[in-house]
Amino acid sequence: MIVKQFEMNKIFFTVIAFFALMQVSFAQDRVFAKGDKVVGLSTGFLSSAYSGNGWKMTAPPILLTGEYGIVDGLINGNASIGAGVDFGYVSRKYNAPLLSYKYSNLIFGARGSFHYQFVDKLDTYAGFMLGYDIVSGNDHYASSGFAWGSYVGARYYFFDNFAAMAEIGNNISLINVGVAFKF
Repeated sequence: MIVKQFEMNKIFFTVIAFFALMQVSFAQDRVFAKGDKVVGLSTGFLSSAYSGNGWKMTAPPILLTGEYGIVDGLINGNASIGAGVDFGYVSRKYNAPLLSYKYSNLIFGARGSFHYQFVDKLDTYAGFMLGYDIVSGNDHYASSGFAWGSYVGARYYFFDNFAAMAEIGNNISLINVGVAFKF
């Protein structure tokens, strides 16, 4: 477990260092504005779903997000607001003598984000998600219900329509790393 935690910390700090190094540019072109549509696909690390001894991951946390820019030009033209959807999935199983459980979570919800652009090509944002968690499992403890989460994130645009992204928080896992496409 300590080795896994060390590896996750190494990944986390690598992502943070990557985004810190990307802040060398100073010209500002808007990266998220009213009317923009962004779709993100990421995988999660440090999922709190079914953790502990005996649990094995059968499907890693996957997060699909979609966002639409609804307001821009806020705070000296550097801020905007987006609204969209989240779809997340994770699956784990537990095997022990005489016991075998398998659970999966399908989380879907609405998200709202406040974006602020500090430097060129870097879209930083914070927001929240409200939704529903559909839990399925092979015993009577599986129960679905209300889901919520908050997050902070960043997208660095290598090209006008392609970005690397990272989010901390949300509901499916603590850290999500992936790609985003703007339309």
